[in-house]
Amino acid sequence: MSPLAHPSIQDGWFREISSQWPGQAMTLKVNKILHIEKSLYQDVLVFESETFGNVLVLDGVIQCTERDEFSYQEMIAHLPLASHPNPKKVLVIGGGDGGVVREVLKHDTVEEVVLCDIDEAVIRVSKKYLPHMSALLDSPRVKVFVGDGFKFLAENEATYDVIITDSSDPLHISLIANLLQSTRDLFAVSQYAFTTIPTYPSGQIGFLVCSKEPGRDLSVPARRVTNTRYYNENVHRAAFVLPQFAQSFLEEGKDILPVFGRAAAAAKVAAEGKKIRKVLLLGSGFVARPCAKYVVRDPSNKLTIACRTLQRAQALAEGLSNAQGISLDVNNTNDLEAQVAARDLVISLIPYTYHATVIKAAIKAKVHAVTTSYVSPAMRELDEEAKRADIVVMNEIGLDPGIDHLYAIKTIDEVHAKGGKIKQFLSYCGGLPVPECSGNPLGYKFSWSSRGVLLALLNSAAYLSEGKQLDISGNELMGYAKPYFISPAFAFMAYPNCNSMPFREWYNIPEAETVVRGTLRYQGFPEFIKALVELGWLDASEKDWLKEGLTWAQVMQQAIGANDATESTLVAHVKSVCKFPNNAEATRIISGLRWIGLFSSEAVKPRAGNLLDTLCAQLETLMKYEQGERDLVMLQHKFVVEWADGSEQTLTSTLEQYGSPSGHSAMALTVGVPCGIATQLVLDGIFKTPGVHAPYTKEICDPIRELLESEGLGLVERVL
Repeated sequence: MSPLAHPSIQDGWFREISSQWPGQAMTLKVNKILHIEKSLYQDVLVFESETFGNVLVLDGVIQCTERDEFSYQEMIAHLPLASHPNPKKVLVIGGGDGGVVREVLKHDTVEEVVLCDIDEAVIRVSKKYLPHMSALLDSPRVKVFVGDGFKFLAENEATYDVIITDSSDPLHISLIANLLQSTRDLFAVSQYAFTTIPTYPSGQIGFLVCSKEPGRDLSVPARRVTNTRYYNENVHRAAFVLPQFAQSFLEEGKDILPVFGRAAAAAKVAAEGKKIRKVLLLGSGFVARPCAKYVVRDPSNKLTIACRTLQRAQALAEGLSNAQGISLDVNNTNDLEAQVAARDLVISLIPYTYHATVIKAAIKAKVHAVTTSYVSPAMRELDEEAKRADIVVMNEIGLDPGIDHLYAIKTIDEVHAKGGKIKQFLSYCGGLPVPECSGNPLGYKFSWSSRGVLLALLNSAAYLSEGKQLDISGNELMGYAKPYFISPAFAFMAYPNCNSMPFREWYNIPEAETVVRGTLRYQGFPEFIKALVELGWLDASEKDWLKEGLTWAQVMQQAIGANDATESTLVAHVKSVCKFPNNAEATRIISGLRWIGLFSSEAVKPRAGNLLDTLCAQLETLMKYEQGERDLVMLQHKFVVEWADGSEQTLTSTLEQYGSPSGHSAMALTVGVPCGIATQLVLDGIFKTPGVHAPYTKEICDPIRELLESEGLGLVERVL
C-alpha cells in the first residue's frame, strides 16, 4: 500500500492557502497523515502535527487542532450560553467534531443538545482521531442529526433557547458589517465579539451574538461557567471590546485602515485623473491567468478577458481587480473588430492561426497588439500597415519564443562588445512533468493541446551544423534526437525544432558555424514517438474505415496492416514495422503501446475520423496532470565563444523553473508573465516604434529582461 499523500502537504509541511484570505498562509509541520477521504460534501484530511497534535482539515482549511481548539470551542459556546439566564434546549448547527457540544454540556441548566451536521464523515472521523472533543456526542443529553442544519432549523422554529452556528464561513471586516446590519434587522440586540486562536487566519476569529431581548447587554455574563481553560467572566467582557479600526468601521462606517500597495496606487490614479488604459485579452488557456494578473497590477489598466465560452472568461477574471469576462467568437469578424476598437491594446493568446486576423483588426482600429507566437509570414506582411496605423505589434514574448530571445541577445551583445565571436549557438527548451510525476511510457504530460504537441513532432526542421545546413523531414525528426547533457539530475534527449537558420541573421551572429534551436524531452520519448509515427498513429488524414464499433486492437490491425487483431499477431507486426534495435527496447515500447490500450478489446470512440485525433483523445485521459502534480521548464543556451586572443570558452544561460502544486504551472508563468510585461511596456510607451516586432534587439530585450528578473524568472549564467 502506497503512503498517504495530500496536495496541501508538501515537503512535510501542511499549507493552508485559500482565496478566502489571499496573500497569507498557515503552515504546520506534519509528522504523518492519519486520514484522507472525499466525503459527499468536502475533502477531509486528518494529520498528526509536530506541535499542535492531531489536526482536522476540511477543504484545505484548518477546523481544529488538539492544542488550541479549546479557545474557539469555549468562546463560541459560552458567550451565548452565559448570556442566557436559563438555557435548556440548545441547537448546534455544524460542529461535527463535537467540541461545541462538549462545552454546551458544562452548563447544568441544559437538558438537551441537538447537533446537526450535514457531513457524517466529520462526525465519524472526529470520533476516531479527536475523541477528547467528540466523546460527549454519545451523552444521553445529546441527539445527533445528520442533514441540512438550516432545513432542520426551519422545521423546528421556536424550539430552542440558544442556537449556535459553528460554520467555517470567512468573516472579513466588510462582511462583518453587512452581517451585523442584517442581524440587527432580525434581533433586538446584535453584538460582535472575538477571540484568539493561533491556527485560524490572523490568529483570531469573531462571533456575532444576538438576543431577542431588547436592551440586553451581551457583554455582561448572566451566569458563571466553570471548568474552562480559556473562558472566564473577564474574558467574556473583553471579547466585546474592539480595536479602534473595527469599532470605527462597524459602528461609524469609517475605514481608518492603512492604504498601501495596489490600493494606494489606485487612489493615486484616481486623484491624478490618470487615463484608464483598456486591454482586451483573447483566450482563456492556462497561460492567460499569469498574464492577466500582471496586467491588472497597474490600477490604470482595465482588462477584458474574452473567449468563446462566457463561463471560462468570467472564471479567469474572478478575483482580479479591474477585470471582466465576456463571450467573443473571433471567427465573427464584426464582433472581433468592435471589441478590439473599444480598447487601447489587444493581447492574442488564441491559436497562432488567428493572429493575423487579430492584427488586422488592431490595424483597422489603430490599437496596439501583443502575441507570444512566432511572427508568421502572414503577420510579417502586415508590418507596413502597422507602421501606417502607428501601432506596435509585439510578438514572440513568451517562453520559447520569448525568454530565450532575451538572454540570447544579452550574451551575444556582451561577447561582441568584448571582441569575441559566437562559434556555436545551441538553445534547447522543454516543458515536462517533474521526474516524480513522469511515470508513464513517454515521460510526458499534456499542459496544452495534445494535438498541437503531437503535430509539432511532425514539423520539418533545419539548422546549421559546422557551416552546413541540415534539413530534416518531419517523419525523420525523432530519429535525429540525441542525448543532451544539462545536469546530471536529468536524462534529456534533444532534437531540432523548426527552422533555426534565420536566427543566424536575427541574432546577428554571421560568424556562427553551428546554430540550432530545439526541444528537450526525457530519455525514451523520441523512440516512442518514432514508433507511433511508423505505425501510422500520427496520421491526420481521414480514414473511411475508422467507425464506431471497432475495438482498439481492430483499429491497430487496420492501421498497421496486420492479418488479425490478436495481441500476438499485432506485436509481431509492430516488431517487423519498427525494427527495434534490441529486445529491451522492443519490450519497453510494446509495453507502452499496451499501456495506451492499442492492443485492447475496448471499444474505440473515433475523433474527427482520423488516427491522430483518436489517439489524442486517449492520451488526454492517460497523460493529464493530476491534482498536486508539478511541471518543469528547462531552458538552456550554450555559447561556444572564440575570444580575440584565440582562446575558447563555453558560456551557458539556464532556466530551471518548477510549477506550484497549488498555484501556476511553470509553463503558465514563463509564458504569461513575459507577455504581461511586454504589454505594460507598450502601454507605458517604452516600446513605441510602430511595426511588427520580435525581441531581437537590445532596445526591446533589456527592459523586458530587467522586469522579468524582478519576478524571479531570470536565467542563471555560467562559464563552463
